[in-house]
Amino acid sequence: MYALAGVGHTAAMPPTPTLDRSLRSSGIELRPEIPLCQTDLPLDWYQQEFRPYAEEYLALPDRTPESVLPWMDAYVLPALDALGDSVMLLAHYYMGGEIVKLVERYGGRVADSYQLALQATAHPEKKIFVESAVHFMAEAIALLASPDQQVWITNPKSGCTMEMMAKEFMLSPAFERLHGRYGDDLLVVAYMNTSGRVKALAGRTGGAVCTSSNAGRIMRWALDQGRKIFFVPDQHLGRNVAAQVGMDPGRVALLGGGHAGAELEPAELSALDSADLFLWGSFCGVHTVFEPRHVDYWRGRGYRIVVHPETPREVVEMADGAGSTSYLWDHVMDAPAGSRFAVATEGHFVANLREQSALRGVEVVHLADVPDGDDAGCGCATMSRNDPPHLVATLDLLRRGEAPDLNRVLPGDAVDEVTGWRERLDPEGRERVRQEARLALERMIEITES
Repeated sequence: MYALAGVGHTAAMPPTPTLDRSLRSSGIELRPEIPLCQTDLPLDWYQQEFRPYAEEYLALPDRTPESVLPWMDAYVLPALDALGDSVMLLAHYYMGGEIVKLVERYGGRVADSYQLALQATAHPEKKIFVESAVHFMAEAIALLASPDQQVWITNPKSGCTMEMMAKEFMLSPAFERLHGRYGDDLLVVAYMNTSGRVKALAGRTGGAVCTSSNAGRIMRWALDQGRKIFFVPDQHLGRNVAAQVGMDPGRVALLGGGHAGAELEPAELSALDSADLFLWGSFCGVHTVFEPRHVDYWRGRGYRIVVHPETPREVVEMADGAGSTSYLWDHVMDAPAGSRFAVATEGHFVANLREQSALRGVEVVHLADVPDGDDAGCGCATMSRNDPPHLVATLDLLRRGEAPDLNRVLPGDAVDEVTGWRERLDPEGRERVRQEARLALERMIEITES
């Protein structure tokens, strides 16, 4: 157990450190009596090195800022002071509970996956990036980082269900069969929600990475290459983007996802000859809960419908707008008072958006929150594996020079989201993944920023 000075229940909010707001803030505000965290994790879900911190956290009287922030401050502020300006804290919009509030409070930044990936190159003066998000997001930063920059993730078991259905070993057999048939006519576009090893397939074939915010631009670029496109891994984003750029649905083929997509028999391959776009058949469970009846329910009550493009095609077609997490957040937060929105995306994001937009006179509901709806408010369970004890422990152990190597993220790392076991490539393999995946990421950046 670690000794704490000045930690206890207090009626007053502690002072807020000075924040760097050069990147647009999410606008989230901390207020008394608002719970700070998602459902507490069991103690045995924490790494051995993190358990003393988790024990202290779980012993706090409640989850209000008055209780949690003094406890966090006792660790985080000394760590930030010791690490100095070299450290940057990062989080994704989908983080469980209000961890995004905490990251911004300590001078960190909250963004979508595209902006997160750019932070190492945008801030060469920062040498340590600590990310409260999922592993593929941290790895994307590591792929673009310089040799003197380090990337750490607060919980290496924080993964993505879509990425879990598109591991390299699942994709490789299908890729090899497609490449064997089409050769250099095959180009891979890898969604950001993939490992570095899968992004390397895109780099190897002259393809690119994409995110939900730039997928339309990347798909148009890919079509201009005049080659067959293998889009991995999200079938719904792929189908929605294909429609966005005007592709003939008859020229789009769906492959199996996960283990089911590994084998392509000769007859199946022949059937693909008439297709221009091959979609890997995985998906995000958070975004597939939405149905047309949800749209009908809220539109009939005067709400505008805005959705994430990982949502099934029939819902996107009915929506008033579709776009990335940044699009959804900014679209609603910039709306005039009196506006009403039903938002189709991850539940924690919608909860934070509902709270913050209400302060501006804008009403927000979760699209699936309808009578007899079983999936209302569904959140990303794997993102929720990041919580205050994980952030506190990572920073304090970094300050002490004792951060577990398991939390260090290097190009090509593969982590089992169930066991937490990590497979790390040898230096040669790691460098090959870094070079090939970086090509695909840099191509995405070039296309997007131009």
